[in-house]
This record gives sequence, structure tokens and C-alpha cells, in this order.
Amino acid sequence: MKNHIRSLRKEANITQQELADLVSVSSRTIISLEKGRYNPSVLLAYKIAKIFNVRIEDLFTFEEDDDNE
Repeated sequence: MKNHIRSLRKEANITQQELADLVSVSSRTIISLEKGRYNPSVLLAYKIAKIFNVRIEDLFTFEEDDDNE
């Protein structure tokens, strides 16, 4: 799953720590999210989307595996 957190965060001119504080997680969680190493809970995804005033669907890009065909 890819996400647009980093680009939205940069557009909003806020740091990883500031975003982490806004959604009550550690900056390491934000770093992991931005690198695609961590998939957030629905609640965390909702909080992040609300910060940037976008839909969850606009924040994350789901890619299906071709192996499932």
C-alpha cells in the first residue's frame, strides 16, 4: 500500500513530529507510514485524512497483487 502522507505533510509545511503530535502517535510511526513499512489502523488513517482534509481513499493507494488472479 502506497500513501501520500509525506507529500501532503510537506504541502502543509508540518514536520513528522508535528503530525505525530496531532494524531497522538510517535514520530517513528509517521516515519514508518511514510516509508510504507507500516499500515495504519482505520482510526489512525481517519485522523491523518482529517488533518489534511482528504478522504482516506485519497490518502492511500491500494495495489492488488497479480498473484491473486
